[in-house]
Amino acid sequence: MKMHGLGNDFVVIDERATGPVVDAALARAIGDRHRGVGFDQLAVIRHSAQADVELVFWNADGSTAGACGNATRCIAAYEMGRTGTDTLTLRTERGILFARDLGDGITSVNMGPPLLNWQDVPLVREIDTLELPIEGGPTATGMGNPHCTFFVEDAEALDLVAFGAAHEHHELFPERTNVQIAHLIAPDHLRMRVWERGVGITLASGSSSCATAVAAARRGLTGRHVRVTLDGGDIVIDWRDDGVWMSGATAHVFNGVWL
Repeated sequence: MKMHGLGNDFVVIDERATGPVVDAALARAIGDRHRGVGFDQLAVIRHSAQADVELVFWNADGSTAGACGNATRCIAAYEMGRTGTDTLTLRTERGILFARDLGDGITSVNMGPPLLNWQDVPLVREIDTLELPIEGGPTATGMGNPHCTFFVEDAEALDLVAFGAAHEHHELFPERTNVQIAHLIAPDHLRMRVWERGVGITLASGSSSCATAVAAARRGLTGRHVRVTLDGGDIVIDWRDDGVWMSGATAHVFNGVWL
């Protein structure tokens, strides 16, 4: 299947029927937007003994991603629609995630508590994650994958290609990092753009939206319930005691067969 959440697009392969088929070479081949299908991430659905489904994520460069919020929402919406349920559990590298159908085309997923300690992000050494010793003083957050969030005057004014590429491989992040630039619109509203590790600029990112909302709340810029406006549209983030809930629309684009 091809799906997207706010323009953040995915190929979804259901290995429950086929058995394991995806490896790094196949992910790169399908991810080629000129010779394959193209995606920001590839998501694989597998059977799970601990949850309703298990998800594994791949980047377009053939590397793996520990978390992908929008793909998780897309698959949750698909699976709840397929089975006729309004709740679902999904096993990921992040752990067991809980999803709920809110109606009117909105799917909500609990992405789990944010990881705020340096070793959990992870960073290479003990350091305060609230403000890193990098120009611009960004905040580091783990959401099952690493994030580096910069708060700026105008997120649309920066050259995100150069900025994102320069910081993805920063020496403080041993596993590379997703890079967000954001500015405050209102105490409950952020404008954010994202550079995803192994991918580049994407129209949206669920885990990046969660990380940015957590960083903004930690820095006293917002409360814990915010709307995040991305290049592809709006998503709502609610940092609760049980985790960071992410709610928004999903879309099914088409079904296909890889020959």
